[in-house]
Amino acid sequence: MTVVPLPANQPETFYRGDGRIADFRNVPARHDYPEDWVGSVSTRFGLAPSGLSSLPDGRLLIDAITAEPHYWLGPDRADTGVLVKLLDAGQRLPLHVHPDRTFANAHLASPYGKTEAWVIVSARPGAYVHLGFSRDVEPEELAGWVAAQKTDEMLAATNRIPIAPGDAILCPAGVPHAIGDGVLLVEIQEPTDFSVLLEYEGFGLSDGHLGLGYDQALQCVDRSAWSPARLEALRGTPDRLLPASADEFFRAERLYGGDLLARGFSVVVVVAGQGTLNGDHDNHPVRRGDTLLVPHASGPLRLTGAVEIIRLTGN
Repeated sequence: MTVVPLPANQPETFYRGDGRIADFRNVPARHDYPEDWVGSVSTRFGLAPSGLSSLPDGRLLIDAITAEPHYWLGPDRADTGVLVKLLDAGQRLPLHVHPDRTFANAHLASPYGKTEAWVIVSARPGAYVHLGFSRDVEPEELAGWVAAQKTDEMLAATNRIPIAPGDAILCPAGVPHAIGDGVLLVEIQEPTDFSVLLEYEGFGLSDGHLGLGYDQALQCVDRSAWSPARLEALRGTPDRLLPASADEFFRAERLYGGDLLARGFSVVVVVAGQGTLNGDHDNHPVRRGDTLLVPHASGPLRLTGAVEIIRLTGN
């Protein structure tokens, strides 16, 4: 067997969950911890090694990949290129922004920024996300909001978008956003933990500028207006889960029984039903709540059964 089932990997963070990860996985998990970092070779910002995934044999995934890169990644990849999370919003998250690759390379010594996307697994009635400013915002206005923590004014200037199970939305780096409460989602992102918090009061934090100071950190914020048409372009189509603009960063596929998983390293989250992943080396049963690693060495796999998965890969 080459497919690797993963246990929960829930680093502590500053906001709370509501038990949805434990319920979804149907295995012991930290009830109040809101994130499960799946197949992670990334660490929490400034808190390494927190965030790294362990394999069932106790090895860290990052060490296993370093020892056998061809087995895990194949001949054409230098790293996984992706970070996947289960995220359980037990409260509204703070309004925040992730830097893009240009900013991260210049100021954070990283080739990756943090474009991300959300695939909604479950959501309470009336659930929502804040995404992008609804009007152009001047630098002085933004800086004033952050310095005085004028949360109501910041949120009022954003687009509040209803969400429902099955929705998938791309969140480009730089775009202000906040996930509302009562949501469980699969989050795919570039493999970093870079967040500039526009809002931090009420979350037990004193700032959120990545050690750069807000004068510099706020330079990564997209202050332009996001119109309904621009926002609609962040959603997928009937033929693909995420828009083509996501392909520069990562890929996400929704697959069902009968579909083929092409060869290559990937993270799999089983979101509904049960079935089997079959290949030359594998006959692996899967069910809702499973999180799995598929090494390049697995070869192509066939998914069978009444099952739905999200397959996630780096670009």
